[in-house]
Amino acid sequence: MASKLSFGLPVRLLYRCPECRTRPTRAVRKASITRSFNTAGPRRAIAVPGIDSSSQDDLPPPSVRNARVIPASPSYFSGRPDFTDNLLNLQALLRRYQTLPTVPPGQAPRVAWRTVSQYRLLVGEPVRASKYHQVIEVLKRLNQIHPAVMPLELQEAMQIYKRDVNPYAIVRRPATVDEDGRACGIGRRKSSSAKVYLVRGEGEVLVNGKSINNVFGRIHDRESVLWALKATNRIDKYNVWALVSGGGTTGQAEALTLGTAKALLVHEPDLKPALRRAGCVTRDPRRVERKKPGKLKARKMPAWVKR
Repeated sequence: MASKLSFGLPVRLLYRCPECRTRPTRAVRKASITRSFNTAGPRRAIAVPGIDSSSQDDLPPPSVRNARVIPASPSYFSGRPDFTDNLLNLQALLRRYQTLPTVPPGQAPRVAWRTVSQYRLLVGEPVRASKYHQVIEVLKRLNQIHPAVMPLELQEAMQIYKRDVNPYAIVRRPATVDEDGRACGIGRRKSSSAKVYLVRGEGEVLVNGKSINNVFGRIHDRESVLWALKATNRIDKYNVWALVSGGGTTGQAEALTLGTAKALLVHEPDLKPALRRAGCVTRDPRRVERKKPGKLKARKMPAWVKR
């Protein structure tokens, strides 16, 4: 009785003898508690009867109604099962073959990988560009393995991510100076797009047919427009005629910076190291982060009020 109901009965009912209705002494109660909660002693083993395999043929067939469907992949319950399986498979291959000899990134075979839109059509899932970037990073690392020791399993796994084009046939069309001595460069920043024509002259600048002082009121924006010419000491040797649209003044000014640098490289390609040090060659991909529901801005939360 004590071993079964020891956790639910009060003390005055726990130690009553069911036969004589009297309370035992303290020594008897202590021995009963020790005997009830002692689990270190030997346990009695009970043999399980053997299974007769000859009688299993007479069993009825299993019921399809009570069967449970098991997913083929553990990623079935995630939002993107095919993408998750692909990423895990590539990461497993990278761990398996990461000790193989590699070549420098510049000497690796040129490969044209699928774009994120093409990959979405392949798997039929809404994969984000940031998530697909993880797949591309693993593929680039696997592509650096020396072609002489590239396993066949790895080649087959990477083949589905390649486009059916010749990557060596994709050559950027070189920009040239036209018959009027103009070089064209296109620059973008945020939502702004600029098309800049650069011609040798005395340093005149026109933006959308207006002077730079009428278009940009801030001094910082004016300096951003001419920063590529100022960093290379060419501000009084070229005339700038530009068309810009979209975005605000800051985005338009930085779009003109990139477009002017590209047009200047057409005239003088040797200025590329100087322009790169000045930060005029690289396209700035930063954009304003979108507003989230329940927040005032992208990350700003409303003021917390206690009452």
